[in-house]
Amino acid sequence: MLKIYNTLTRKTEEFQTLEPGVVKMYVCGVTVYNDAHVGHAMSAIVFDIIRRYLEYRGYSVKHVMNYTDVDDKIINRANQLGEDPLTLSQRYIEDYARDLASLNVLPATSTPQVSKTMPLIIEFVQGLIQKEAAYAAPNGDVYFSVTSDDDYGKLSGRKLDDMQAGARIEVGEQKEHPMDFALWKAAKPGEISWDSPWGKGRPGWHIECSAMNLAELGEQIDIHGGGNDLIFPHHENEIAQTECYTGKDFARYWVHNGMLQLGGEKMSKSIGNIISIKEFLSKRSSDVMRMLVLNGTYRAPLMFNDETLDAAERNVERLKSALKPASPSASGLPADILSALTAAIETAKTSFTEAMDNDFNTAGAVAALFEFSKSINTARDNGATAEQITPAQDAFRELAGVLGLTLEEKKGSSEDEARVNALIEERNRARKEKNWARSDEIRDQLKEMGVTLEDSKDGTTWKWS
Repeated sequence: MLKIYNTLTRKTEEFQTLEPGVVKMYVCGVTVYNDAHVGHAMSAIVFDIIRRYLEYRGYSVKHVMNYTDVDDKIINRANQLGEDPLTLSQRYIEDYARDLASLNVLPATSTPQVSKTMPLIIEFVQGLIQKEAAYAAPNGDVYFSVTSDDDYGKLSGRKLDDMQAGARIEVGEQKEHPMDFALWKAAKPGEISWDSPWGKGRPGWHIECSAMNLAELGEQIDIHGGGNDLIFPHHENEIAQTECYTGKDFARYWVHNGMLQLGGEKMSKSIGNIISIKEFLSKRSSDVMRMLVLNGTYRAPLMFNDETLDAAERNVERLKSALKPASPSASGLPADILSALTAAIETAKTSFTEAMDNDFNTAGAVAALFEFSKSINTARDNGATAEQITPAQDAFRELAGVLGLTLEEKKGSSEDEARVNALIEERNRARKEKNWARSDEIRDQLKEMGVTLEDSKDGTTWKWS
């Protein structure tokens, strides 16, 4: 039975969906005004793994990831570049989609955009006003009234009285309560805006996600995800306005990932310690980024530095070793080792599922793969034929794929591979003739080409390094 930690209840609970066999999952996406960074990659990978595992367990997952394409940051960036805000945001939406594909993140089943959801956002705000959960200020702003929601603060565990004591109303704001938040912002000169019953303006941040959620998944969903920096105020405000609007519980499970940290600090543009996804992938593989996430606990902070990345890279290489082909000259396994390899398949699947059923314990799942790889490597070293080893390797690929690992070796052209094979044949002849100097010379030549050799009693295998 799958169990998930629920931020709302602060408990690990059995996972039960609203509709049998179907998971409705909404994950807060990015505000698109600049290159996406590795912090965005971490969150995307976490929920990609969750989705992949749910699908492995037989669920049909409706995965919605929004794009915030209307925002102060977008407007400011567009003004700096002298560009239309929606043109700017669309360019970065397409760019982020390419980044996610490069990270082997499955495309969401739906990717709504704020700018294309405006009629429903306005309707949502009107509904809250009619229910007396919101009010229009004289200047054209519309605010949600936090005192209209008796449960306000239930996600973050904050009490309204405590929050009020430390809050203040900024100059120019026309709130009735310091914690009231904007549903609609009156247009400022030169800003992008839309017509509304309250005059020209644009939506507040929180109402955007509630409206897109409602449009794509309906009044109630199974999982709402995002970084733990969104718990308050964003997700708290989403709950308040959505439940006031529908009169129903919004999301059954609130799932939050920890923050990625560089040198102990949260990645931040203000600090200037940003590493873009493209920059990362120019130096490391997507599997290394994913393994970094898998090695940890998704709810905890994730340390991002050379040491943790090198460890992740070593782990990826360990897993790749299980997929090396059998030697063409392999003589076949003894019956006892073949039987052990067959048993290892079911053991790995059981251990993998037990780990992932425990609040997506990816570190435990990777440990199961390591044990499985030992069994496969032992079988190969003992002379397993391709026919004998293939079922185990297929099962291994399937489990690794559930975690989103590709475990692909670097590819060369067919001409490169032909050249490598010719050099290996020449080296084998040199070794047979005990011409060790020529053998070493060829090994060094292959190393310069990016080829790693492994010699065993069954012959020589190679891979791109």
